Amino acid sequence: MTTSIKRNYLEINSIRDLSKKKKPSNNLNVSLINPPDFQLNKFFYKQIGKNHRWIDRLSWDDNQWIQYVNNINVKTFVLKESNSLVGYYEQIFSGNKSSCEIAYFGILEEYFGKKYGGFLLSEAIKKSFVDGVQRVWVHTCSLDHKYALKNYLSRGMKVFKSEVININ
Repeated sequence: MTTSIKRNYLEINSIRDLSKKKKPSNNLNVSLINPPDFQLNKFFYKQIGKNHRWIDRLSWDDNQWIQYVNNINVKTFVLKESNSLVGYYEQIFSGNKSSCEIAYFGILEEYFGKKYGGFLLSEAIKKSFVDGVQRVWVHTCSLDHKYALKNYLSRGMKVFKSEVININ
């Protein structure tokens, strides 16, 4: 059976275009994972991705995960509420550091509906620009959370490309 998926690519080219979402709780903290910890990336990828058909990394062994998170162009940030893991995002910087892809982004299911996703996305975009990029981009599709596209648009990102792909 073939399923049609709509994929949107979005970008924001200036921090001035960012529509920030305020911190919904004083107990929230976003921090860079340094040194990189492939187990955290793997955990979030599997937990968040299981409901959104994230499958491309499921076949990775630990060495592939380690190699990925230790790439100098990859950074991982984690959102915590007090000491509890809430969500994460991965940044992949272009070789010349002029642009940054928010490659994976998400909140664990038990934290849905608390406005944490909007806050985390605001922080991801802001941090990318603070790191000196001129463009932040992301792609999302109809398999992602039902409010994913709305969150990206609400933060000031604009769709620059859309496509329909068919998967089996």
